[in-house]
Amino acid sequence: MIIGEKAGVPAVGIALPDSTAGRVRAAARRGGALRRFDWPLAASAVALSLVGATLVWSATRQRSQLTGGDPQYFLKRHLLNLAVGVVLAAIVSALDHKRLRALTPIVYLFALLGLLAVLSPLGSTVNGARSWIELGGGFSIQPAEFAKVGIVMAVAMALAARPTVRRAPDLLAPVYDRRRPGEVPSSRQIATALLAAALPMGFIALLPDLGTTMVIVATVVGMVVVSGVHLRALALLTVAASGGIVVIVKFHLLATHQVNRFAAFADPNLDPQGVGYNTHQARLAIGAGGVFGQGLFHGAQTNGQFVPEQQTDFVFTVAGEELGLVGGLLVIALFGVLLWRACSIARTATEPFPLLLAAGVACWFTFQMFENIGMTLGIMPVAGIPLPFVSYGGSSMFANFIAVGLLENVRLRSTR
Repeated sequence: MIIGEKAGVPAVGIALPDSTAGRVRAAARRGGALRRFDWPLAASAVALSLVGATLVWSATRQRSQLTGGDPQYFLKRHLLNLAVGVVLAAIVSALDHKRLRALTPIVYLFALLGLLAVLSPLGSTVNGARSWIELGGGFSIQPAEFAKVGIVMAVAMALAARPTVRRAPDLLAPVYDRRRPGEVPSSRQIATALLAAALPMGFIALLPDLGTTMVIVATVVGMVVVSGVHLRALALLTVAASGGIVVIVKFHLLATHQVNRFAAFADPNLDPQGVGYNTHQARLAIGAGGVFGQGLFHGAQTNGQFVPEQQTDFVFTVAGEELGLVGGLLVIALFGVLLWRACSIARTATEPFPLLLAAGVACWFTFQMFENIGMTLGIMPVAGIPLPFVSYGGSSMFANFIAVGLLENVRLRSTR
């Protein structure tokens, strides 16, 4: 390999063997990948998971009926889930960009098969929802969590496909569009994307799993907005969604416990020992924390086991009671870093598919975080969804870190 020459003087260099040159180029690529890797994104996800491990430990260490006499049972399982999640994120981030897109139909198909398996005799019912498949040995999976990944990938692929149509100028174009000027998804693309989301959503609604359905609706709507569609199309989608809500209410398609949750949200003082018990106890726990909290492992509501499902859906109440306002704001700040990096990756994507992929993950995390924390504070209805990375649950943790892997994949290969 010749180094170069200057001012007419022949350059003197050292010719490296092909094998050595290949190793040098591979090392350079690895070094470039490490520099482009989004470390704040990965660090915030891991930090949230470690905070979650501490909160889950506090919520479960005295619940012998759940731990089987091992106070560290949930702590060890949570940390194991974190380790597996990090490995999954690394695998997804290392995939070739074209291969990732080619795998989208396969991921979507497996998501559908998982939901069908839950609806079959293989599924088991927990808290009124048939959402789990028991694997034995204390292990189970929740296919609806992985369906979020499949839906985000499928909708991104549908909206990013050609052909496109010419766009009328609108305010969204300069911010979100990375296509050639004047292009938007066609009506066929939008219909395909909505159909790709509607099929698994229908299965999830049959479980019934209202919380996951809400997350998927918010995610898909966000992706459609980011894709740069006409405002007229957004108005039509809003009308259609409103009509769907009317149909659900008129024909009583919600389960009794779901209706009760909305009733308790509308009237916070409704039956505090019955349908309003969860939210009532959650507000008591968070309110008792004050500014600095009662101290880790010293929460009266937590130690008294008054808050149901505290290691999963209501894990934020542990932060509010034991770490106070300061601890709660720390958790929210970590989510702020995570969402900031996700939005930054989406904004700098150079192609439609990775842009929509990153935007879909950002919408997913944003809504699920807001809904979970909001329901503990009484500003959102109880929907039975975990707090990403913080709540205990293997399926949720794995799906969340796969989503982080998708963001890192976009960052490494499809951003400026």
